[in-house]
Amino acid sequence: MSSVPPSIASTPNHHHEDNSIIEGLVLPLAGDCFHCGDPVPQPPFYAEILGQSREMCCMGCQLAAQSIVEAGLEQYYLDRSEISRTASLPTQMTRLEAYDHDEIKQQFVYAQDGMSVAELSVNNLRCAACTWLIESRLDELNGISKCQVNLTNQRMRVIWNEDKLPISRILAVINEIGYEAKPYRQDTHEAMLARHTNQMLLRLGIAALGSMQAMMYAVALYFGEYSDMLILQRDFLRWVSLFVSTPVFFYAGLPFFTSAWSAVRARQVNMDVPVSIALIVTFFASLYATITGQGETYYDSVSMFIFFLLAGRYIEHNARLKAATMANDLVVVEPVLVQKVAEDKEAAKRILQQISQNMLNETTSSEEDGTADISRDNVNVDPISNQKLSSAMPNFMKSIDDNVHELTVRIAQDWQQSRNQRFSLSKQESKPEPTTGVSVEDKNSTQDKKMVTAHSLQVGDIIMVEAGSEIISDGILLSSTATVSQSLLTGEGDLIIKTQGDYIVGGAQNDSQPFEMLVTALPEDSQIGLIDRLMNRAMSEKPKLAQQADKLARWFVARILVLSVLVFIGWYIVDPSQAVWATVAVLVATCPCALSLATPIALTVSTNRLASYGFLTTRGHTLQTLAEITHVAFDKTGTLTYGKPNLLNIELTDSLNQKEIQVSDQKDKVLAIAAALEVGSRHPIAHALLTAAYQLHLPATQALQHYPAGGVEAMIDGVLYRIGHVNFALDNTNDANEHSDITIDLVAQRASSAVVLSRQNNDSDDWQALACFYFNDKVRDSAKSMLDTLKALGIESVMLTGDPSPQALVMAKGLGMESAYNGLSPTDKVNHIQKLQSEGAVVLMVGDGLNDAPVLAAADVSTSIAGAADLAQVSSDSIILNGHIEAITAAKRIADKTERIIKQNFRWALVYNSIVLIPAALGYVPPWLAAIGMSLSSLFVVLNALRLKRA
Repeated sequence: MSSVPPSIASTPNHHHEDNSIIEGLVLPLAGDCFHCGDPVPQPPFYAEILGQSREMCCMGCQLAAQSIVEAGLEQYYLDRSEISRTASLPTQMTRLEAYDHDEIKQQFVYAQDGMSVAELSVNNLRCAACTWLIESRLDELNGISKCQVNLTNQRMRVIWNEDKLPISRILAVINEIGYEAKPYRQDTHEAMLARHTNQMLLRLGIAALGSMQAMMYAVALYFGEYSDMLILQRDFLRWVSLFVSTPVFFYAGLPFFTSAWSAVRARQVNMDVPVSIALIVTFFASLYATITGQGETYYDSVSMFIFFLLAGRYIEHNARLKAATMANDLVVVEPVLVQKVAEDKEAAKRILQQISQNMLNETTSSEEDGTADISRDNVNVDPISNQKLSSAMPNFMKSIDDNVHELTVRIAQDWQQSRNQRFSLSKQESKPEPTTGVSVEDKNSTQDKKMVTAHSLQVGDIIMVEAGSEIISDGILLSSTATVSQSLLTGEGDLIIKTQGDYIVGGAQNDSQPFEMLVTALPEDSQIGLIDRLMNRAMSEKPKLAQQADKLARWFVARILVLSVLVFIGWYIVDPSQAVWATVAVLVATCPCALSLATPIALTVSTNRLASYGFLTTRGHTLQTLAEITHVAFDKTGTLTYGKPNLLNIELTDSLNQKEIQVSDQKDKVLAIAAALEVGSRHPIAHALLTAAYQLHLPATQALQHYPAGGVEAMIDGVLYRIGHVNFALDNTNDANEHSDITIDLVAQRASSAVVLSRQNNDSDDWQALACFYFNDKVRDSAKSMLDTLKALGIESVMLTGDPSPQALVMAKGLGMESAYNGLSPTDKVNHIQKLQSEGAVVLMVGDGLNDAPVLAAADVSTSIAGAADLAQVSSDSIILNGHIEAITAAKRIADKTERIIKQNFRWALVYNSIVLIPAALGYVPPWLAAIGMSLSSLFVVLNALRLKRA
C-alpha cells in the first residue's frame, strides 16, 4: 500500500459523492480518518473505498479498509451509523488483525537477537500504576520476553517471540485493559498527544465551571444553616447543585472511573481506585441526601475535587510532554515520500558482500593476534621489549575499507557513464511534439522517476535527494559531488563535501544541489534509525530506582484501601455522620501520586538535558549508575586522542644519507613517493601523509595493491615500493631491530606509531628501507581539564590501551593519570575492569565503540565517543555524539543532581503522606482540601524535577 493517493489528480472533494451510489454514507469531518475518525497526518495515508480515494490516519486503518474492500464487505461503510474507533467491524475481520500482515509488520517490527521488537504509542496513560498494569498483564502472555512502558512520552517497547504470539493479540490485550496502542510514528504520535491534551483541557474547563457554580450554591447552603433557611429553598439549591455537578462527575471525572475499572477488571489496583471510590461514595451519598432530604450534600466537594485533580494532572501532562518533546527533537521525522529514479540490486549486493568479507577478514586477523605485555607507568619498562615493531605499527586492518571504496567508486562511475549515454541518446532522438512540446527526454525522465513511500524503499534502489531535504537512508553517492551536514549525528555543524562513491549517512541533510544515491540500508536500519532505537530503548527501560518507586506506590495504594475501611468502621462507631467524609478524606489525601511521579519525571528531564550536551543514554540504568561511579577507564586512540595521526618526523636511512643530495630534498622525495602510494586510501595514516605532501608533485603509480594488515605496494618509474609496518615493508618476520639499516625509536621521537617506506633492489629480491615516518595522535584539547575535574570529584582515572608504545604511558603521565596500562588485548582490558570491580569499584568505561565491545559490556556503565560511521557497532550504555569528551563531567554532574532530586522527591512524598494521614483520619481535613493537598504535593514533585533543565 502506498501513502500516495491513487489517481489523486482526478479525485474530487470527499464531501461530494455520487448520490446514486453513496446515499446515506456517513462522512468524517475534513481532515479526519474515513475509517476511524481520528485526525490524519500530513501527508495522509489513502485507501480506495466505494470508488473514491479516502484519507486514512495510519497504516492499520489503511490495511483494514483495504481488507474490507477485498473481502467484498464495502457495505459496512454504508450501514454504519457513526465513525468511531470503537465502532464494530464486520464479523469476518477485526482491525487489529490487520497488523499481522507482513506488509504492515515490516513498517514497525524489527528483529533483535532472534526476537521481534515493536515500538508502540499508548494512549490514556495517567500514572505509574498504568504502566505497571500493562507490563504485568503482558508478562502473563506466553511468548512475551520483555515489555517496557514509558509514562513520560506515552510509548512502549515490547520484545516477543512472534512464532508463539501475533502482534494483534498484544494490541488486543492492551485494549482489553482500557488502553489504546498503535504502531509508533512520530507525526501520528504527536497528533495523539495533542488530541489527548485537548480532551484534558475540555474536561478541565467543564470541571472549573461546574465547581464554581456548585461552590456558589454551597455558600448559600452553608449560610442557610445559620439563618433558618426554608426546607423548600434548601432542597431547591441541592437539586440545582446536583444539576451543575452531574456533567462534572460523569464527564470530567470519567477518566478516573475508566482507569479504576480497568485496574479492577485485571484484579489490580492503581492510583485511580481510591480516588474513584472517594468520588463515587461522595456523589451518591449526596444524591441520597438530596432525594430523601436527610443528611448533608457535598456536590461542591465532588466538583472541586475533580477540578483540582484534573488541574494537577494537566500540568503534569504538559511538563512530561515538554520533556519528551526534547528527545523527539533530536531525531528528524523521516520524509514520507522519496523520489526513486532506478534500481541496481546487483551493485548493492556486491557492496554488502565486500563489506561482509572485510568483517570476516578483520575477525580472522584479530583471532591470530597474541596478547601483548602489560606495562605500568610506575614500573621500569624494558625499551627493547616494548619496541617490537610488528606490534607498534598502526592497525592497517582498518584500511581494508579501501577495497569497498574502490568498488563503490567503480559502481558510481559506471552508473554515471550509463546515465550520460542514455542522456546523449535521448537528446539525439528528441524532437519537440507539435501539440505538447514535450521531448522524448522529458518523457523518459517522467517515466523513470516516481514518488514512493520511504518504508517501501529497498536495498539497491537509486533515489534522488533534493536540496535542503533530509537523507532518508544510508547509501553510496552516485553523483559527482555533494555537500551534506551531519550535525544531527555528530554535533558538528561544518558542511562535509562528499565525492563520487563516498558513504552517505541517513539522517544527514543535503545542503547543496540535488544528488543521486544508491540505497544500501533500509530506512529503519540506517544510522538515524539506530539512534532512534537506542533512545527508545533508553526511555523505555526502567532503572532499579524507578521499579522500587512503582512497587512502593502500589504497596501504598493497597494499604490506603485497608486503612480507609478501618477509618470508616471507627467513625461509624463514634459518629456515623462523619464516617463517609473522613473515609473520603483519607482516600484522597493519602493517594501516592507524588510518590509515583518522583522518579520518572526526574529521569526524563535529566536524560533530555544530557542529550542537549550530546550525551545520548541508550540504557535505562545509565543515569543511576553514573551517580555511583568511583573509577573511569579510558581507551587512548580516538578517546583521549582525536584518532587522527599527524606526521611528526621523517627519518632517512643511512643509505640515503650517504648521497650528496640535501636532506630536505631527500625528505620531500620520499614523502612524495609515500603519499603517491597512499592516494585513494581511507586510512588515517594515508590522510596524514597526503596532508603533509599537499604541495608536492606526486609521481604516477602502477599496479597498486593493498595488503590487509600489512600496507601498500606499487610500481613507480619501474621500481617497486612498499609502505607499511616494518615486517611487511622488508618482507620478513624478524624483529625490526635486527636490521642494520633501520632502527625505530618511538620514545625518542615521542611518537605513537611509525611506518616504513622501502623499495626492491633491481638485481635481487631484497627490500631496502628508505625512510621511517613517525606519527603522533594529538590529545584532545579538553582531555586534561576533564581529567582534572574527575580527580577533583574523587574519581580515579585509568588508561587501558592496546597501543604497546611507551609513548602511550608518557602521554598518560602528562595528563596526570595515576594508572595507565598499554599493549592490552581486549581480554586484558576485561580482566583489569573485573579486578577493579572485585575491589568494590564502580567503573565507567569510555571507548571508541568499535573494538572495545567486550570491555564496554564488562564495565558497570559505559560510553562511546562515536562518529556517524561507528554507531552501528556501538554496544555501550551511552554515546557521545559530538566528540566532546568533556560531556563526561557534565553527565556525572547531572547524574549526581538527578539522584539528589529523586531522593528529595521521595522524602517529600513520604513525609506528606505520613503527616496528612492522622488529621484526615480524625476528620479535620474536608474532601476538597484533601484534593488540593494531593494536587499540590504532585506539583511540587514535578516542579522540583524540572530544575534539572538548568543542570
